Amino acid sequence: MVEKRVREYEAVIGLEVHAELQTNSKMFCACRVVDSTTAAPNTAVCPVCAGMPGMLPVVNQRAVEYGVRVALALGCQVNPTSIFARKNYFYPDLPKGYQISQYEQPLAQHGRLTFLTSQGERQARIRRVHLEEDTGKLTHVTREGESYTLVDLNRAGVPLLEIVTEPDLRSAEEVRACAAALRSILRYLGVNSGDLEKGVLRIEPNISVRPVGVQQLGTRTEIKNLNSFRALERAVAYEIQRQIGRLEQGQPVVQETVGWDDLRGVTFTQRVKETEDDYRYFPEPDLPPLALDPEWIEALRASLPELAYARFRRFQEQYGLSAYDAEVLVAERGVADYFEQAVAAAAGISPKIVANWISGELFALLNQAGQAIEACRVTPHALADLLQRIANNEINQNTGKAVLAEMFASGESAGEIVEKRSLRQVSDAALIARLVEQILAENPEQVTAYLKGKETVAQWFFGQVMRLTRGQANPQVVREVLEQQLTTLKKQ
Repeated sequence: MVEKRVREYEAVIGLEVHAELQTNSKMFCACRVVDSTTAAPNTAVCPVCAGMPGMLPVVNQRAVEYGVRVALALGCQVNPTSIFARKNYFYPDLPKGYQISQYEQPLAQHGRLTFLTSQGERQARIRRVHLEEDTGKLTHVTREGESYTLVDLNRAGVPLLEIVTEPDLRSAEEVRACAAALRSILRYLGVNSGDLEKGVLRIEPNISVRPVGVQQLGTRTEIKNLNSFRALERAVAYEIQRQIGRLEQGQPVVQETVGWDDLRGVTFTQRVKETEDDYRYFPEPDLPPLALDPEWIEALRASLPELAYARFRRFQEQYGLSAYDAEVLVAERGVADYFEQAVAAAAGISPKIVANWISGELFALLNQAGQAIEACRVTPHALADLLQRIANNEINQNTGKAVLAEMFASGESAGEIVEKRSLRQVSDAALIARLVEQILAENPEQVTAYLKGKETVAQWFFGQVMRLTRGQANPQVVREVLEQQLTTLKKQ
């Protein structure tokens, strides 16, 4: 039944993304921006963001700068003049009774975002990028049979950047990939931490379905309460099937805002979806038009870093990496920087080897410690030094992994650890030959089994030599010497 539905219907999905900008102060006042998940309630509030009568807003220049940087990174046309507007609705977390936002003349328009899926490269058009202020935070409490709601205005007035895509996405996978690519841009630019769990980045998909071949859009729903990419993908997939199910049963899809229940894996109605007319937009009378100097815009354009997708392409061309390896490395700017610094320091070492150690051993240590790569004690040059020692046969691969773990924990260099623990690899062929002779002499039954055709015993001999040397023997030399002596035994 599911396969039939996929053939008959297609999803049409656009994203509304709200990103809190990492400024020191709020959008229209001097209140500091605090972590609303940890700060004491209502400790970062002033008459402006509390909506007291007669208070006048003043635009935060840094927030405008961050917004322009994001718009340029998305290839948008930045409007030289944009207008702030009042978006009217009444809710307890909105102290003024309206939100200062942008509507008819936003900060920027007409961009494009490229992202990768399992089916290849995709693009989503960016409809608009605009500035606004965040709302407060509501906490719903049920205690001793009573239910009530507490309001915390610490978050009210925090700068928000809203990014709206065109309805160009067609599946839950595309939604997740597009959202992840956008998050990567925000993090590369240093304007948002990308933390969905804390709500500083809120991704809200608008979903409708229609019969394949029909151009008219269906009735859409908007999903909220998504605090992870996994929840985003699951919620979109569920909502697509829910809407298809209603249409197949002859029931209409209602335009509404729905929440996501992650435990039950279902969406649920929150409220009927408002239309733009309901918000009664009109120009904000207390703020003049926002006029941007074209030279300032171009200076910001010139200061943009190389972004993840451009780096993804370059890593494949310059370093010969696979698409998978390149995608893993460029997902975070800090990781991509670390990789390039390590490659530059590791002369003669294949970039593929460097990539494998970073995405394998180093990532495992970082994940176990819950640490970002920027805080890692193993510098790119220190990792390069370790890889050089492995390449020079000073230590073997397994010893290198143990040394890296100790480097990560202590901050010591590979050289210090190797010397302190006497870990230098044994490559002396004569010494290894004597050890092989000893193992063969001490295990006549295994030798007999090998000579009778049980070839797997050779690997057991190899393991015994490595155990005898505490893993410090050069594996290649051990294999060569062992093969020579076993061949000699066969001829006797």
